[in-house]
Amino acid sequence: MSAVLSLRDVSIALPSGADRPFAAERISFDVNAGEIVCLLGESGSGKSVISFSVMGLLPDNVRVASGEILLDGVNLLKLSREQLRATRGDDVAMIFQEPMTALNPVMTCGDQLDELLAEHTELSANERKAKTLAMFESVKLPEPDRIFASYPHQLSGGQRQRIMIAMALILEPKLLIADEPTTALDVTTQAEVLALIKALQRERGTAVLFITHDMGVVAEIADRVIVLQNGKQVEAGAKEQILRFPREAYTQMLIASVPGIEPPAERQSHTGKALLTVSELGKTYVSGGWFQKKRLTEAAKAVTLDLHPGETVGIVGESGSGKSTVARCITRLIDPTTGVMRLGEIHLDGVTRDSLKLARKRIQIIFQDPYRSLDPRQRVGDAIIEGPLNFGLSRESAMARARELMGLVRLSPDVLSRYPNEFSGGQRQRISIARALALDPEVLICDEAVSALDVSVQAQVLKLLEEIQAKLNLAILFITHDLRVAAQICDRILVMQKGVVVEQGATRDVFMSPQHAYTQRLLASAPGRDFQFAKN
Repeated sequence: MSAVLSLRDVSIALPSGADRPFAAERISFDVNAGEIVCLLGESGSGKSVISFSVMGLLPDNVRVASGEILLDGVNLLKLSREQLRATRGDDVAMIFQEPMTALNPVMTCGDQLDELLAEHTELSANERKAKTLAMFESVKLPEPDRIFASYPHQLSGGQRQRIMIAMALILEPKLLIADEPTTALDVTTQAEVLALIKALQRERGTAVLFITHDMGVVAEIADRVIVLQNGKQVEAGAKEQILRFPREAYTQMLIASVPGIEPPAERQSHTGKALLTVSELGKTYVSGGWFQKKRLTEAAKAVTLDLHPGETVGIVGESGSGKSTVARCITRLIDPTTGVMRLGEIHLDGVTRDSLKLARKRIQIIFQDPYRSLDPRQRVGDAIIEGPLNFGLSRESAMARARELMGLVRLSPDVLSRYPNEFSGGQRQRISIARALALDPEVLICDEAVSALDVSVQAQVLKLLEEIQAKLNLAILFITHDLRVAAQICDRILVMQKGVVVEQGATRDVFMSPQHAYTQRLLASAPGRDFQFAKN
């Protein structure tokens, strides 16, 4: 096989004052035609900065200090800005992690592909439209004419990612770079996107550089794997060799952190009086105005669940299934349309403002994205004590409690004076956990709380939550689309589809013997489900 992309001893220098001199150091590998090579590693390992260097998209204060980046034998580092711009799209293209930020929100999806074709081809307007519609069909988008006229916000996450794939492939590049293209997608959409990339790569013989921290995705899609740690290449080889017989301790640690898809044989059963009960919960959204037909959307319908002290109940399902709607109704961040919710003796539906304030003290929520859930202008200590201060605790007592919580989430009390941007994603999520615990809640709702984290950091946070739960006897409602995580942490599972609970029961029963066709499809879609990773 011929190498489409070759990196030869590439080092990428960071600006002076950074934690380390190089974002990537002496990196060498090839990507051959018709081959998928995965760059694997945690955040900060250098994966994305390598891809940006190939695309010529490094920020001004970051530069390739040494080495060669060859595309079909041509050193990209020696090309002028105009030559590099011509190369992007024609010869090399990229699928970014978050399509909502990569797509232009004020242009229709059709216009965005048309703009690309107008820039790089001599096709007429009609020919460009025909080629765009054909590309939409090839990436299996429904109703290509409707998609052509739609804006990004009118599409689902999976459809937006397919638009990104269509944009990347429409000029038939020799090299496709995919930077975490499935991280934010639910399991069935993820499976569809991975299958699509594999199919298109086979049909076109495209070389693919796939960047991910998800071991299941690596097992599903890779031919070869490059493992990176702190900007250094620690191991490389065929997928089977790296995932089944890793040599390096770092690779072994990453693989050991992957949650198993099979639940433990024994999980604690919880009986007695439930702490939180939800009965026939419904949430209906009404859209349409004076001159539009009124439309009703049932985001949740007749959802019933209970939660005991010390128990973890999981809610799983695709995006749009109603998982987060249920969580937001329980916490009264949104008002339910129907149903009864009780926290102990308190009715959560229809309560007075003062009663609701007291109830919220007993229920706290941890959100998916720790980057957004912390105010960047507020020191983390102030963020943690804000809740207790609002409930009348003195600043001195609240800060003493904050220092105690730092120890509980395995951070130094000295960090309370720092700002959120001074921490990694995993550390920020620990701070978010500490903030949620500051009010001594009885119920903790985790809404995709580990979905954005590296596999090793995810394992640490999950272990931390279990330890805190055991110590404080917390009841946890755990919302996730990651079936591996749900299998390991949840005592019971509710499976939601289009706002309805289609199956529920003990986690092992649901995972090992799913009764509903939707549950069966979800489990079958888990990436790397049947791959035998190296034994811990």
